[in-house]
Amino acid sequence: MKTSKRISQVFKTAEEIPFNDSSKIVLISDCHRGNGGLSDAFSKNENLYFVAINNYYNENFTYIEIGDGDELWKNGNYSDIKEEYNSIFKCLSKFYNEGRLHLIFGNHDIVKRSIQFVKNNLYEYYDEHENKTIDLFKGIKVHEGLVLRYTPSNGKILLIHGHQGQYINDKRWQLGRFLCKTLWEPLSALGINDPTNTAKNYDQKEAVEKKLTNWARKKKLMLIAGHTHRAKFPEVGEIPYFNAGSTVHPRFITAIEIMEGSIMLVKWNVKAKGDGTLFIGKEILAGPRSLVDYFNTLKPK
Repeated sequence: MKTSKRISQVFKTAEEIPFNDSSKIVLISDCHRGNGGLSDAFSKNENLYFVAINNYYNENFTYIEIGDGDELWKNGNYSDIKEEYNSIFKCLSKFYNEGRLHLIFGNHDIVKRSIQFVKNNLYEYYDEHENKTIDLFKGIKVHEGLVLRYTPSNGKILLIHGHQGQYINDKRWQLGRFLCKTLWEPLSALGINDPTNTAKNYDQKEAVEKKLTNWARKKKLMLIAGHTHRAKFPEVGEIPYFNAGSTVHPRFITAIEIMEGSIMLVKWNVKAKGDGTLFIGKEILAGPRSLVDYFNTLKPK
């Protein structure tokens, strides 16, 4: 099935989350949390991410993860990931217990579309330090897509990972997972990149972004995705395809924030004070821009 049809299919069946000017929402994609081994791309930014999500929790944000939160192509045992990032999962569990957590699956954690997998792996986990089983995301549903509906104008924003329609990442994801684990993962140690990896393949990245942009243009809808690891923030009047980027960049993580009726792209990184003291801080990369301004440009003229 072509990308446009796959995305439209997701849009038609996606659950809606209403929000307004008092809402605070943060969108983060492509964490690729691993098991702490040499191939764990998330590990180098663990502290940045932990500070960021704790800040968002304390500031009463709703956290939406838009795919590839966990690296389940390279890692077969989800328990290893939960044990490695125990403190992070505990923080995310606090979001969930307050109704402020929503998860979308991507290609690298597409197994989360299985209700049984989610029940077996996300509902609870065994904490070795406390020697007991602890509730994690009891009863959670992991989505292929979600729709944010801005109640003051009823404008809609589709949230997806962005792998939809790709042969190896969508239709034949089992083959993609097999090749990633048995072929490309060992070769990556020799400096050979996986040619099927959209984030590391410029031509694939361009092709995916073109298809996502075309869908937003044809359907006259705002679209926020991940998958390419390349943050994107269009200006008002441009086609409203946004990308949250990733948390696996060598020096920073990116996120999209929606609050007070506006949207902006931010990054978290290590900064230095005047006295040389290092700290983790946030800066705005683009925006804020009014959501209404984007919605108005999408209306038929």
